[in-house]
Amino acid sequence: MLRGATICGVGSYVPERVLTNTDLEEMVDTSDEWIVNHTGIKQRRIAAADQASSDLAIMAGQRALQDAAVRPEDLNLVIVNTLTPDMFFPATACLVQDALGATNAGAFDMSSGCTGFIYALAAGANFIRSNDYEYVLVISAETLSRIANWTDRSTCVLFGDGAGAAVLKPCPPGGGLLSYALDSHGEHGDLLILPGGGSRLRLTPQLIAEHKDCLEMEGHEIFKLAVRGIPQVAEVALDKAGVSASDVAAVVMHQANKRILDAAGQRLGIPNERIVCTVDKYGNTSAASVPLALDDIYRRGGLHPGDIVLFVGFGAGFTLGAAVVRWTLEPFTTNTPA
Repeated sequence: MLRGATICGVGSYVPERVLTNTDLEEMVDTSDEWIVNHTGIKQRRIAAADQASSDLAIMAGQRALQDAAVRPEDLNLVIVNTLTPDMFFPATACLVQDALGATNAGAFDMSSGCTGFIYALAAGANFIRSNDYEYVLVISAETLSRIANWTDRSTCVLFGDGAGAAVLKPCPPGGGLLSYALDSHGEHGDLLILPGGGSRLRLTPQLIAEHKDCLEMEGHEIFKLAVRGIPQVAEVALDKAGVSASDVAAVVMHQANKRILDAAGQRLGIPNERIVCTVDKYGNTSAASVPLALDDIYRRGGLHPGDIVLFVGFGAGFTLGAAVVRWTLEPFTTNTPA
């Protein structure tokens, strides 16, 4: 029987600058009341001018390693999932691997949008299950403020910057990651897109003036896809794990919109108090939102060994993913190294 893979350390980082809804009222035609009523977001974090996604990832990675009591040189692999890499190449993961001092680790990037942490978690766990690697560091980091169109009131109010990380190690079968389900609907890829800058559409001064270097989103269509797709992919993962929604102690979902969290929870039959919500203070941080939410509940002492945790993501691609984890870490306390 293949050995299991479990999360043995968690960490996160958000930039210092806080951008409130009141601040946005001075920038675009919007209001705090509208933003809160439609999204649940009250504020978000914005990276400093000298901070790139790798800088946020490094901080989150260091904290996760400290929490796991794992030395950087003991890592075998670093996976970074991001829509906002420092540059096309080298991979952001390679920059992070070097900065952490993970001298014995391979490194690569993934780009799975807001579902990214779940894709990376599944990939990292399979490297461990194969008996090839002992420690894998999974990081999701985003600086969405760099690709937001700050003249578009429908999108710029949504996004924030941040990073979250988890260290994976082997465990006996039946613990850690019990199952996962990954899904993609490329026919809906144009609903959330960064049009310019790649090989399809090289940026020119005119295209930059048209904000083609910024993300574009059809929010209403994504809402409908998410509310319909989240329960479907979650139920596949729950069935594969042999557990039901009633067994779930906590749902750690992509933090796009409070209304999506509520609607998805209702369709899954899981009470709101079991659904982690951080969208009010961090906004939508894309791939980083799931590990940020995980670190939030972990550091509040909200997870205990044996708890069933359901991870769910949805986003650009259009991708969907869910993972079921039997939690193995003791509750975080002030005495926990982190």
